[in-house]
Amino acid sequence: MDTPVDFVRVMLTVLFALAASHVLRHGVRSPGTGRDRVDHLLHFVMAVAMAAMIWSPGRSLSGRTMTALFTAAALWFPLTALHHRTADTAAAIAGRLRPAAGMAAMAWMLRTPHGRAVPSHETLAGGVPVAHHGAALGHTAGASATGVWVTGLLAVYLLGCAMRSLTRPMPSLRSATAAAHRAAATDPYGHVRVGAMALGTAVMVLMPH
Repeated sequence: MDTPVDFVRVMLTVLFALAASHVLRHGVRSPGTGRDRVDHLLHFVMAVAMAAMIWSPGRSLSGRTMTALFTAAALWFPLTALHHRTADTAAAIAGRLRPAAGMAAMAWMLRTPHGRAVPSHETLAGGVPVAHHGAALGHTAGASATGVWVTGLLAVYLLGCAMRSLTRPMPSLRSATAAAHRAAATDPYGHVRVGAMALGTAVMVLMPH
């Protein structure tokens, strides 16, 4: 019988696979500018990588190369908002923080070393001083506390983004701007995909891996 964790993994795999298919289809149909094409490619790579990370083969994704890739992707979204300097630059940057946070969460999950344990009893018995052991414990505790804070902040922000995106297309929310209506016409399920990706990423950040 499948465990609840396996069920969650299957659901997340389906979610990320559907998101990857949707973003690829939308990117092919309406590639837009060069920046838009890069955006679509990064979202597609992230969705595929997320689906792979859920299962044991996905652990091979971790490493400096993939961490650097998603760190660069996290910087890509806000920095490219500065390409056209207008009065709405701050709003443009704010509008691209959600995908930047998703890429940052991906880089955070792939970081190395990833919670390395303190030296084993065998190592300590081999001559490691007790003082060094205590320092290692203190360093690990500090790193763990920082990790908890970063993980929590990423998860809370992504959950907020998910709720905002998933409730945005609701008919009762009539305050949508004309630009939002135009975006919905070209990508009618875009808000759902964005919200689902943010929600799935938040769950992935909180899952042990």
